[in-house]
Amino acid sequence: MGLAVLVLGSSGSGKSTSLRNFEKEDVLILNVAGKALPFRKKLNNLDLRQCNGSERYSVIKQKLSKYQKKCKTFVIDDSQYLMAFQMFDKAKEVGYGKFTDIAVEFKGLLDFIADLDKDVIVYLLHHTDTTDNGHVKAKTSGKMIDSQLTLEGLFTIVIMAKNNDGVYKFVTKSDGLNPVKTPIGLFEDIEIDNDLKFVDSEIRKYYEIG
Repeated sequence: MGLAVLVLGSSGSGKSTSLRNFEKEDVLILNVAGKALPFRKKLNNLDLRQCNGSERYSVIKQKLSKYQKKCKTFVIDDSQYLMAFQMFDKAKEVGYGKFTDIAVEFKGLLDFIADLDKDVIVYLLHHTDTTDNGHVKAKTSGKMIDSQLTLEGLFTIVIMAKNNDGVYKFVTKSDGLNPVKTPIGLFEDIEIDNDLKFVDSEIRKYYEIG
């Protein structure tokens, strides 16, 4: 089965920057918002800006399925826009059904990833939100979706990007206020270098993938 990994972080925290050490043949980036990468290296970067609604999910699933034999590492950047843009697409719909639809489609993507080849890892780069009591959580499109989908609970591995005065790091263990979690023994340090290629290598060693 494929593995989905959640990479949380606020805007500018270094989520996309962490892709800089991949080579072009290593990774396929499914770019939901069509953002330019924050470094000069050219990577395989599919722009999904022209897609609408459920079409974004369909294209992502199609590309994952088509290229999983050639490429073993995929990145969805930024995955919260799948929900946000779909919310805009459904803005004129009345009732609460649209919230359920948005939650179901996102959950369906994770189920699809789980059915991919066992040596495939898909990283979902995802923005964060902060609750009234100071807890950090994965950003969704509102409380109605939160009530139906505890996003972080669907992942075994959740890491978080942080930027302290231009020093980029990944957090691997929770401080009690964030949903970060990693399997026992995967990472010994609470903070590691902001390098998703290194993270990918360590996960593959830990689970003996590939």
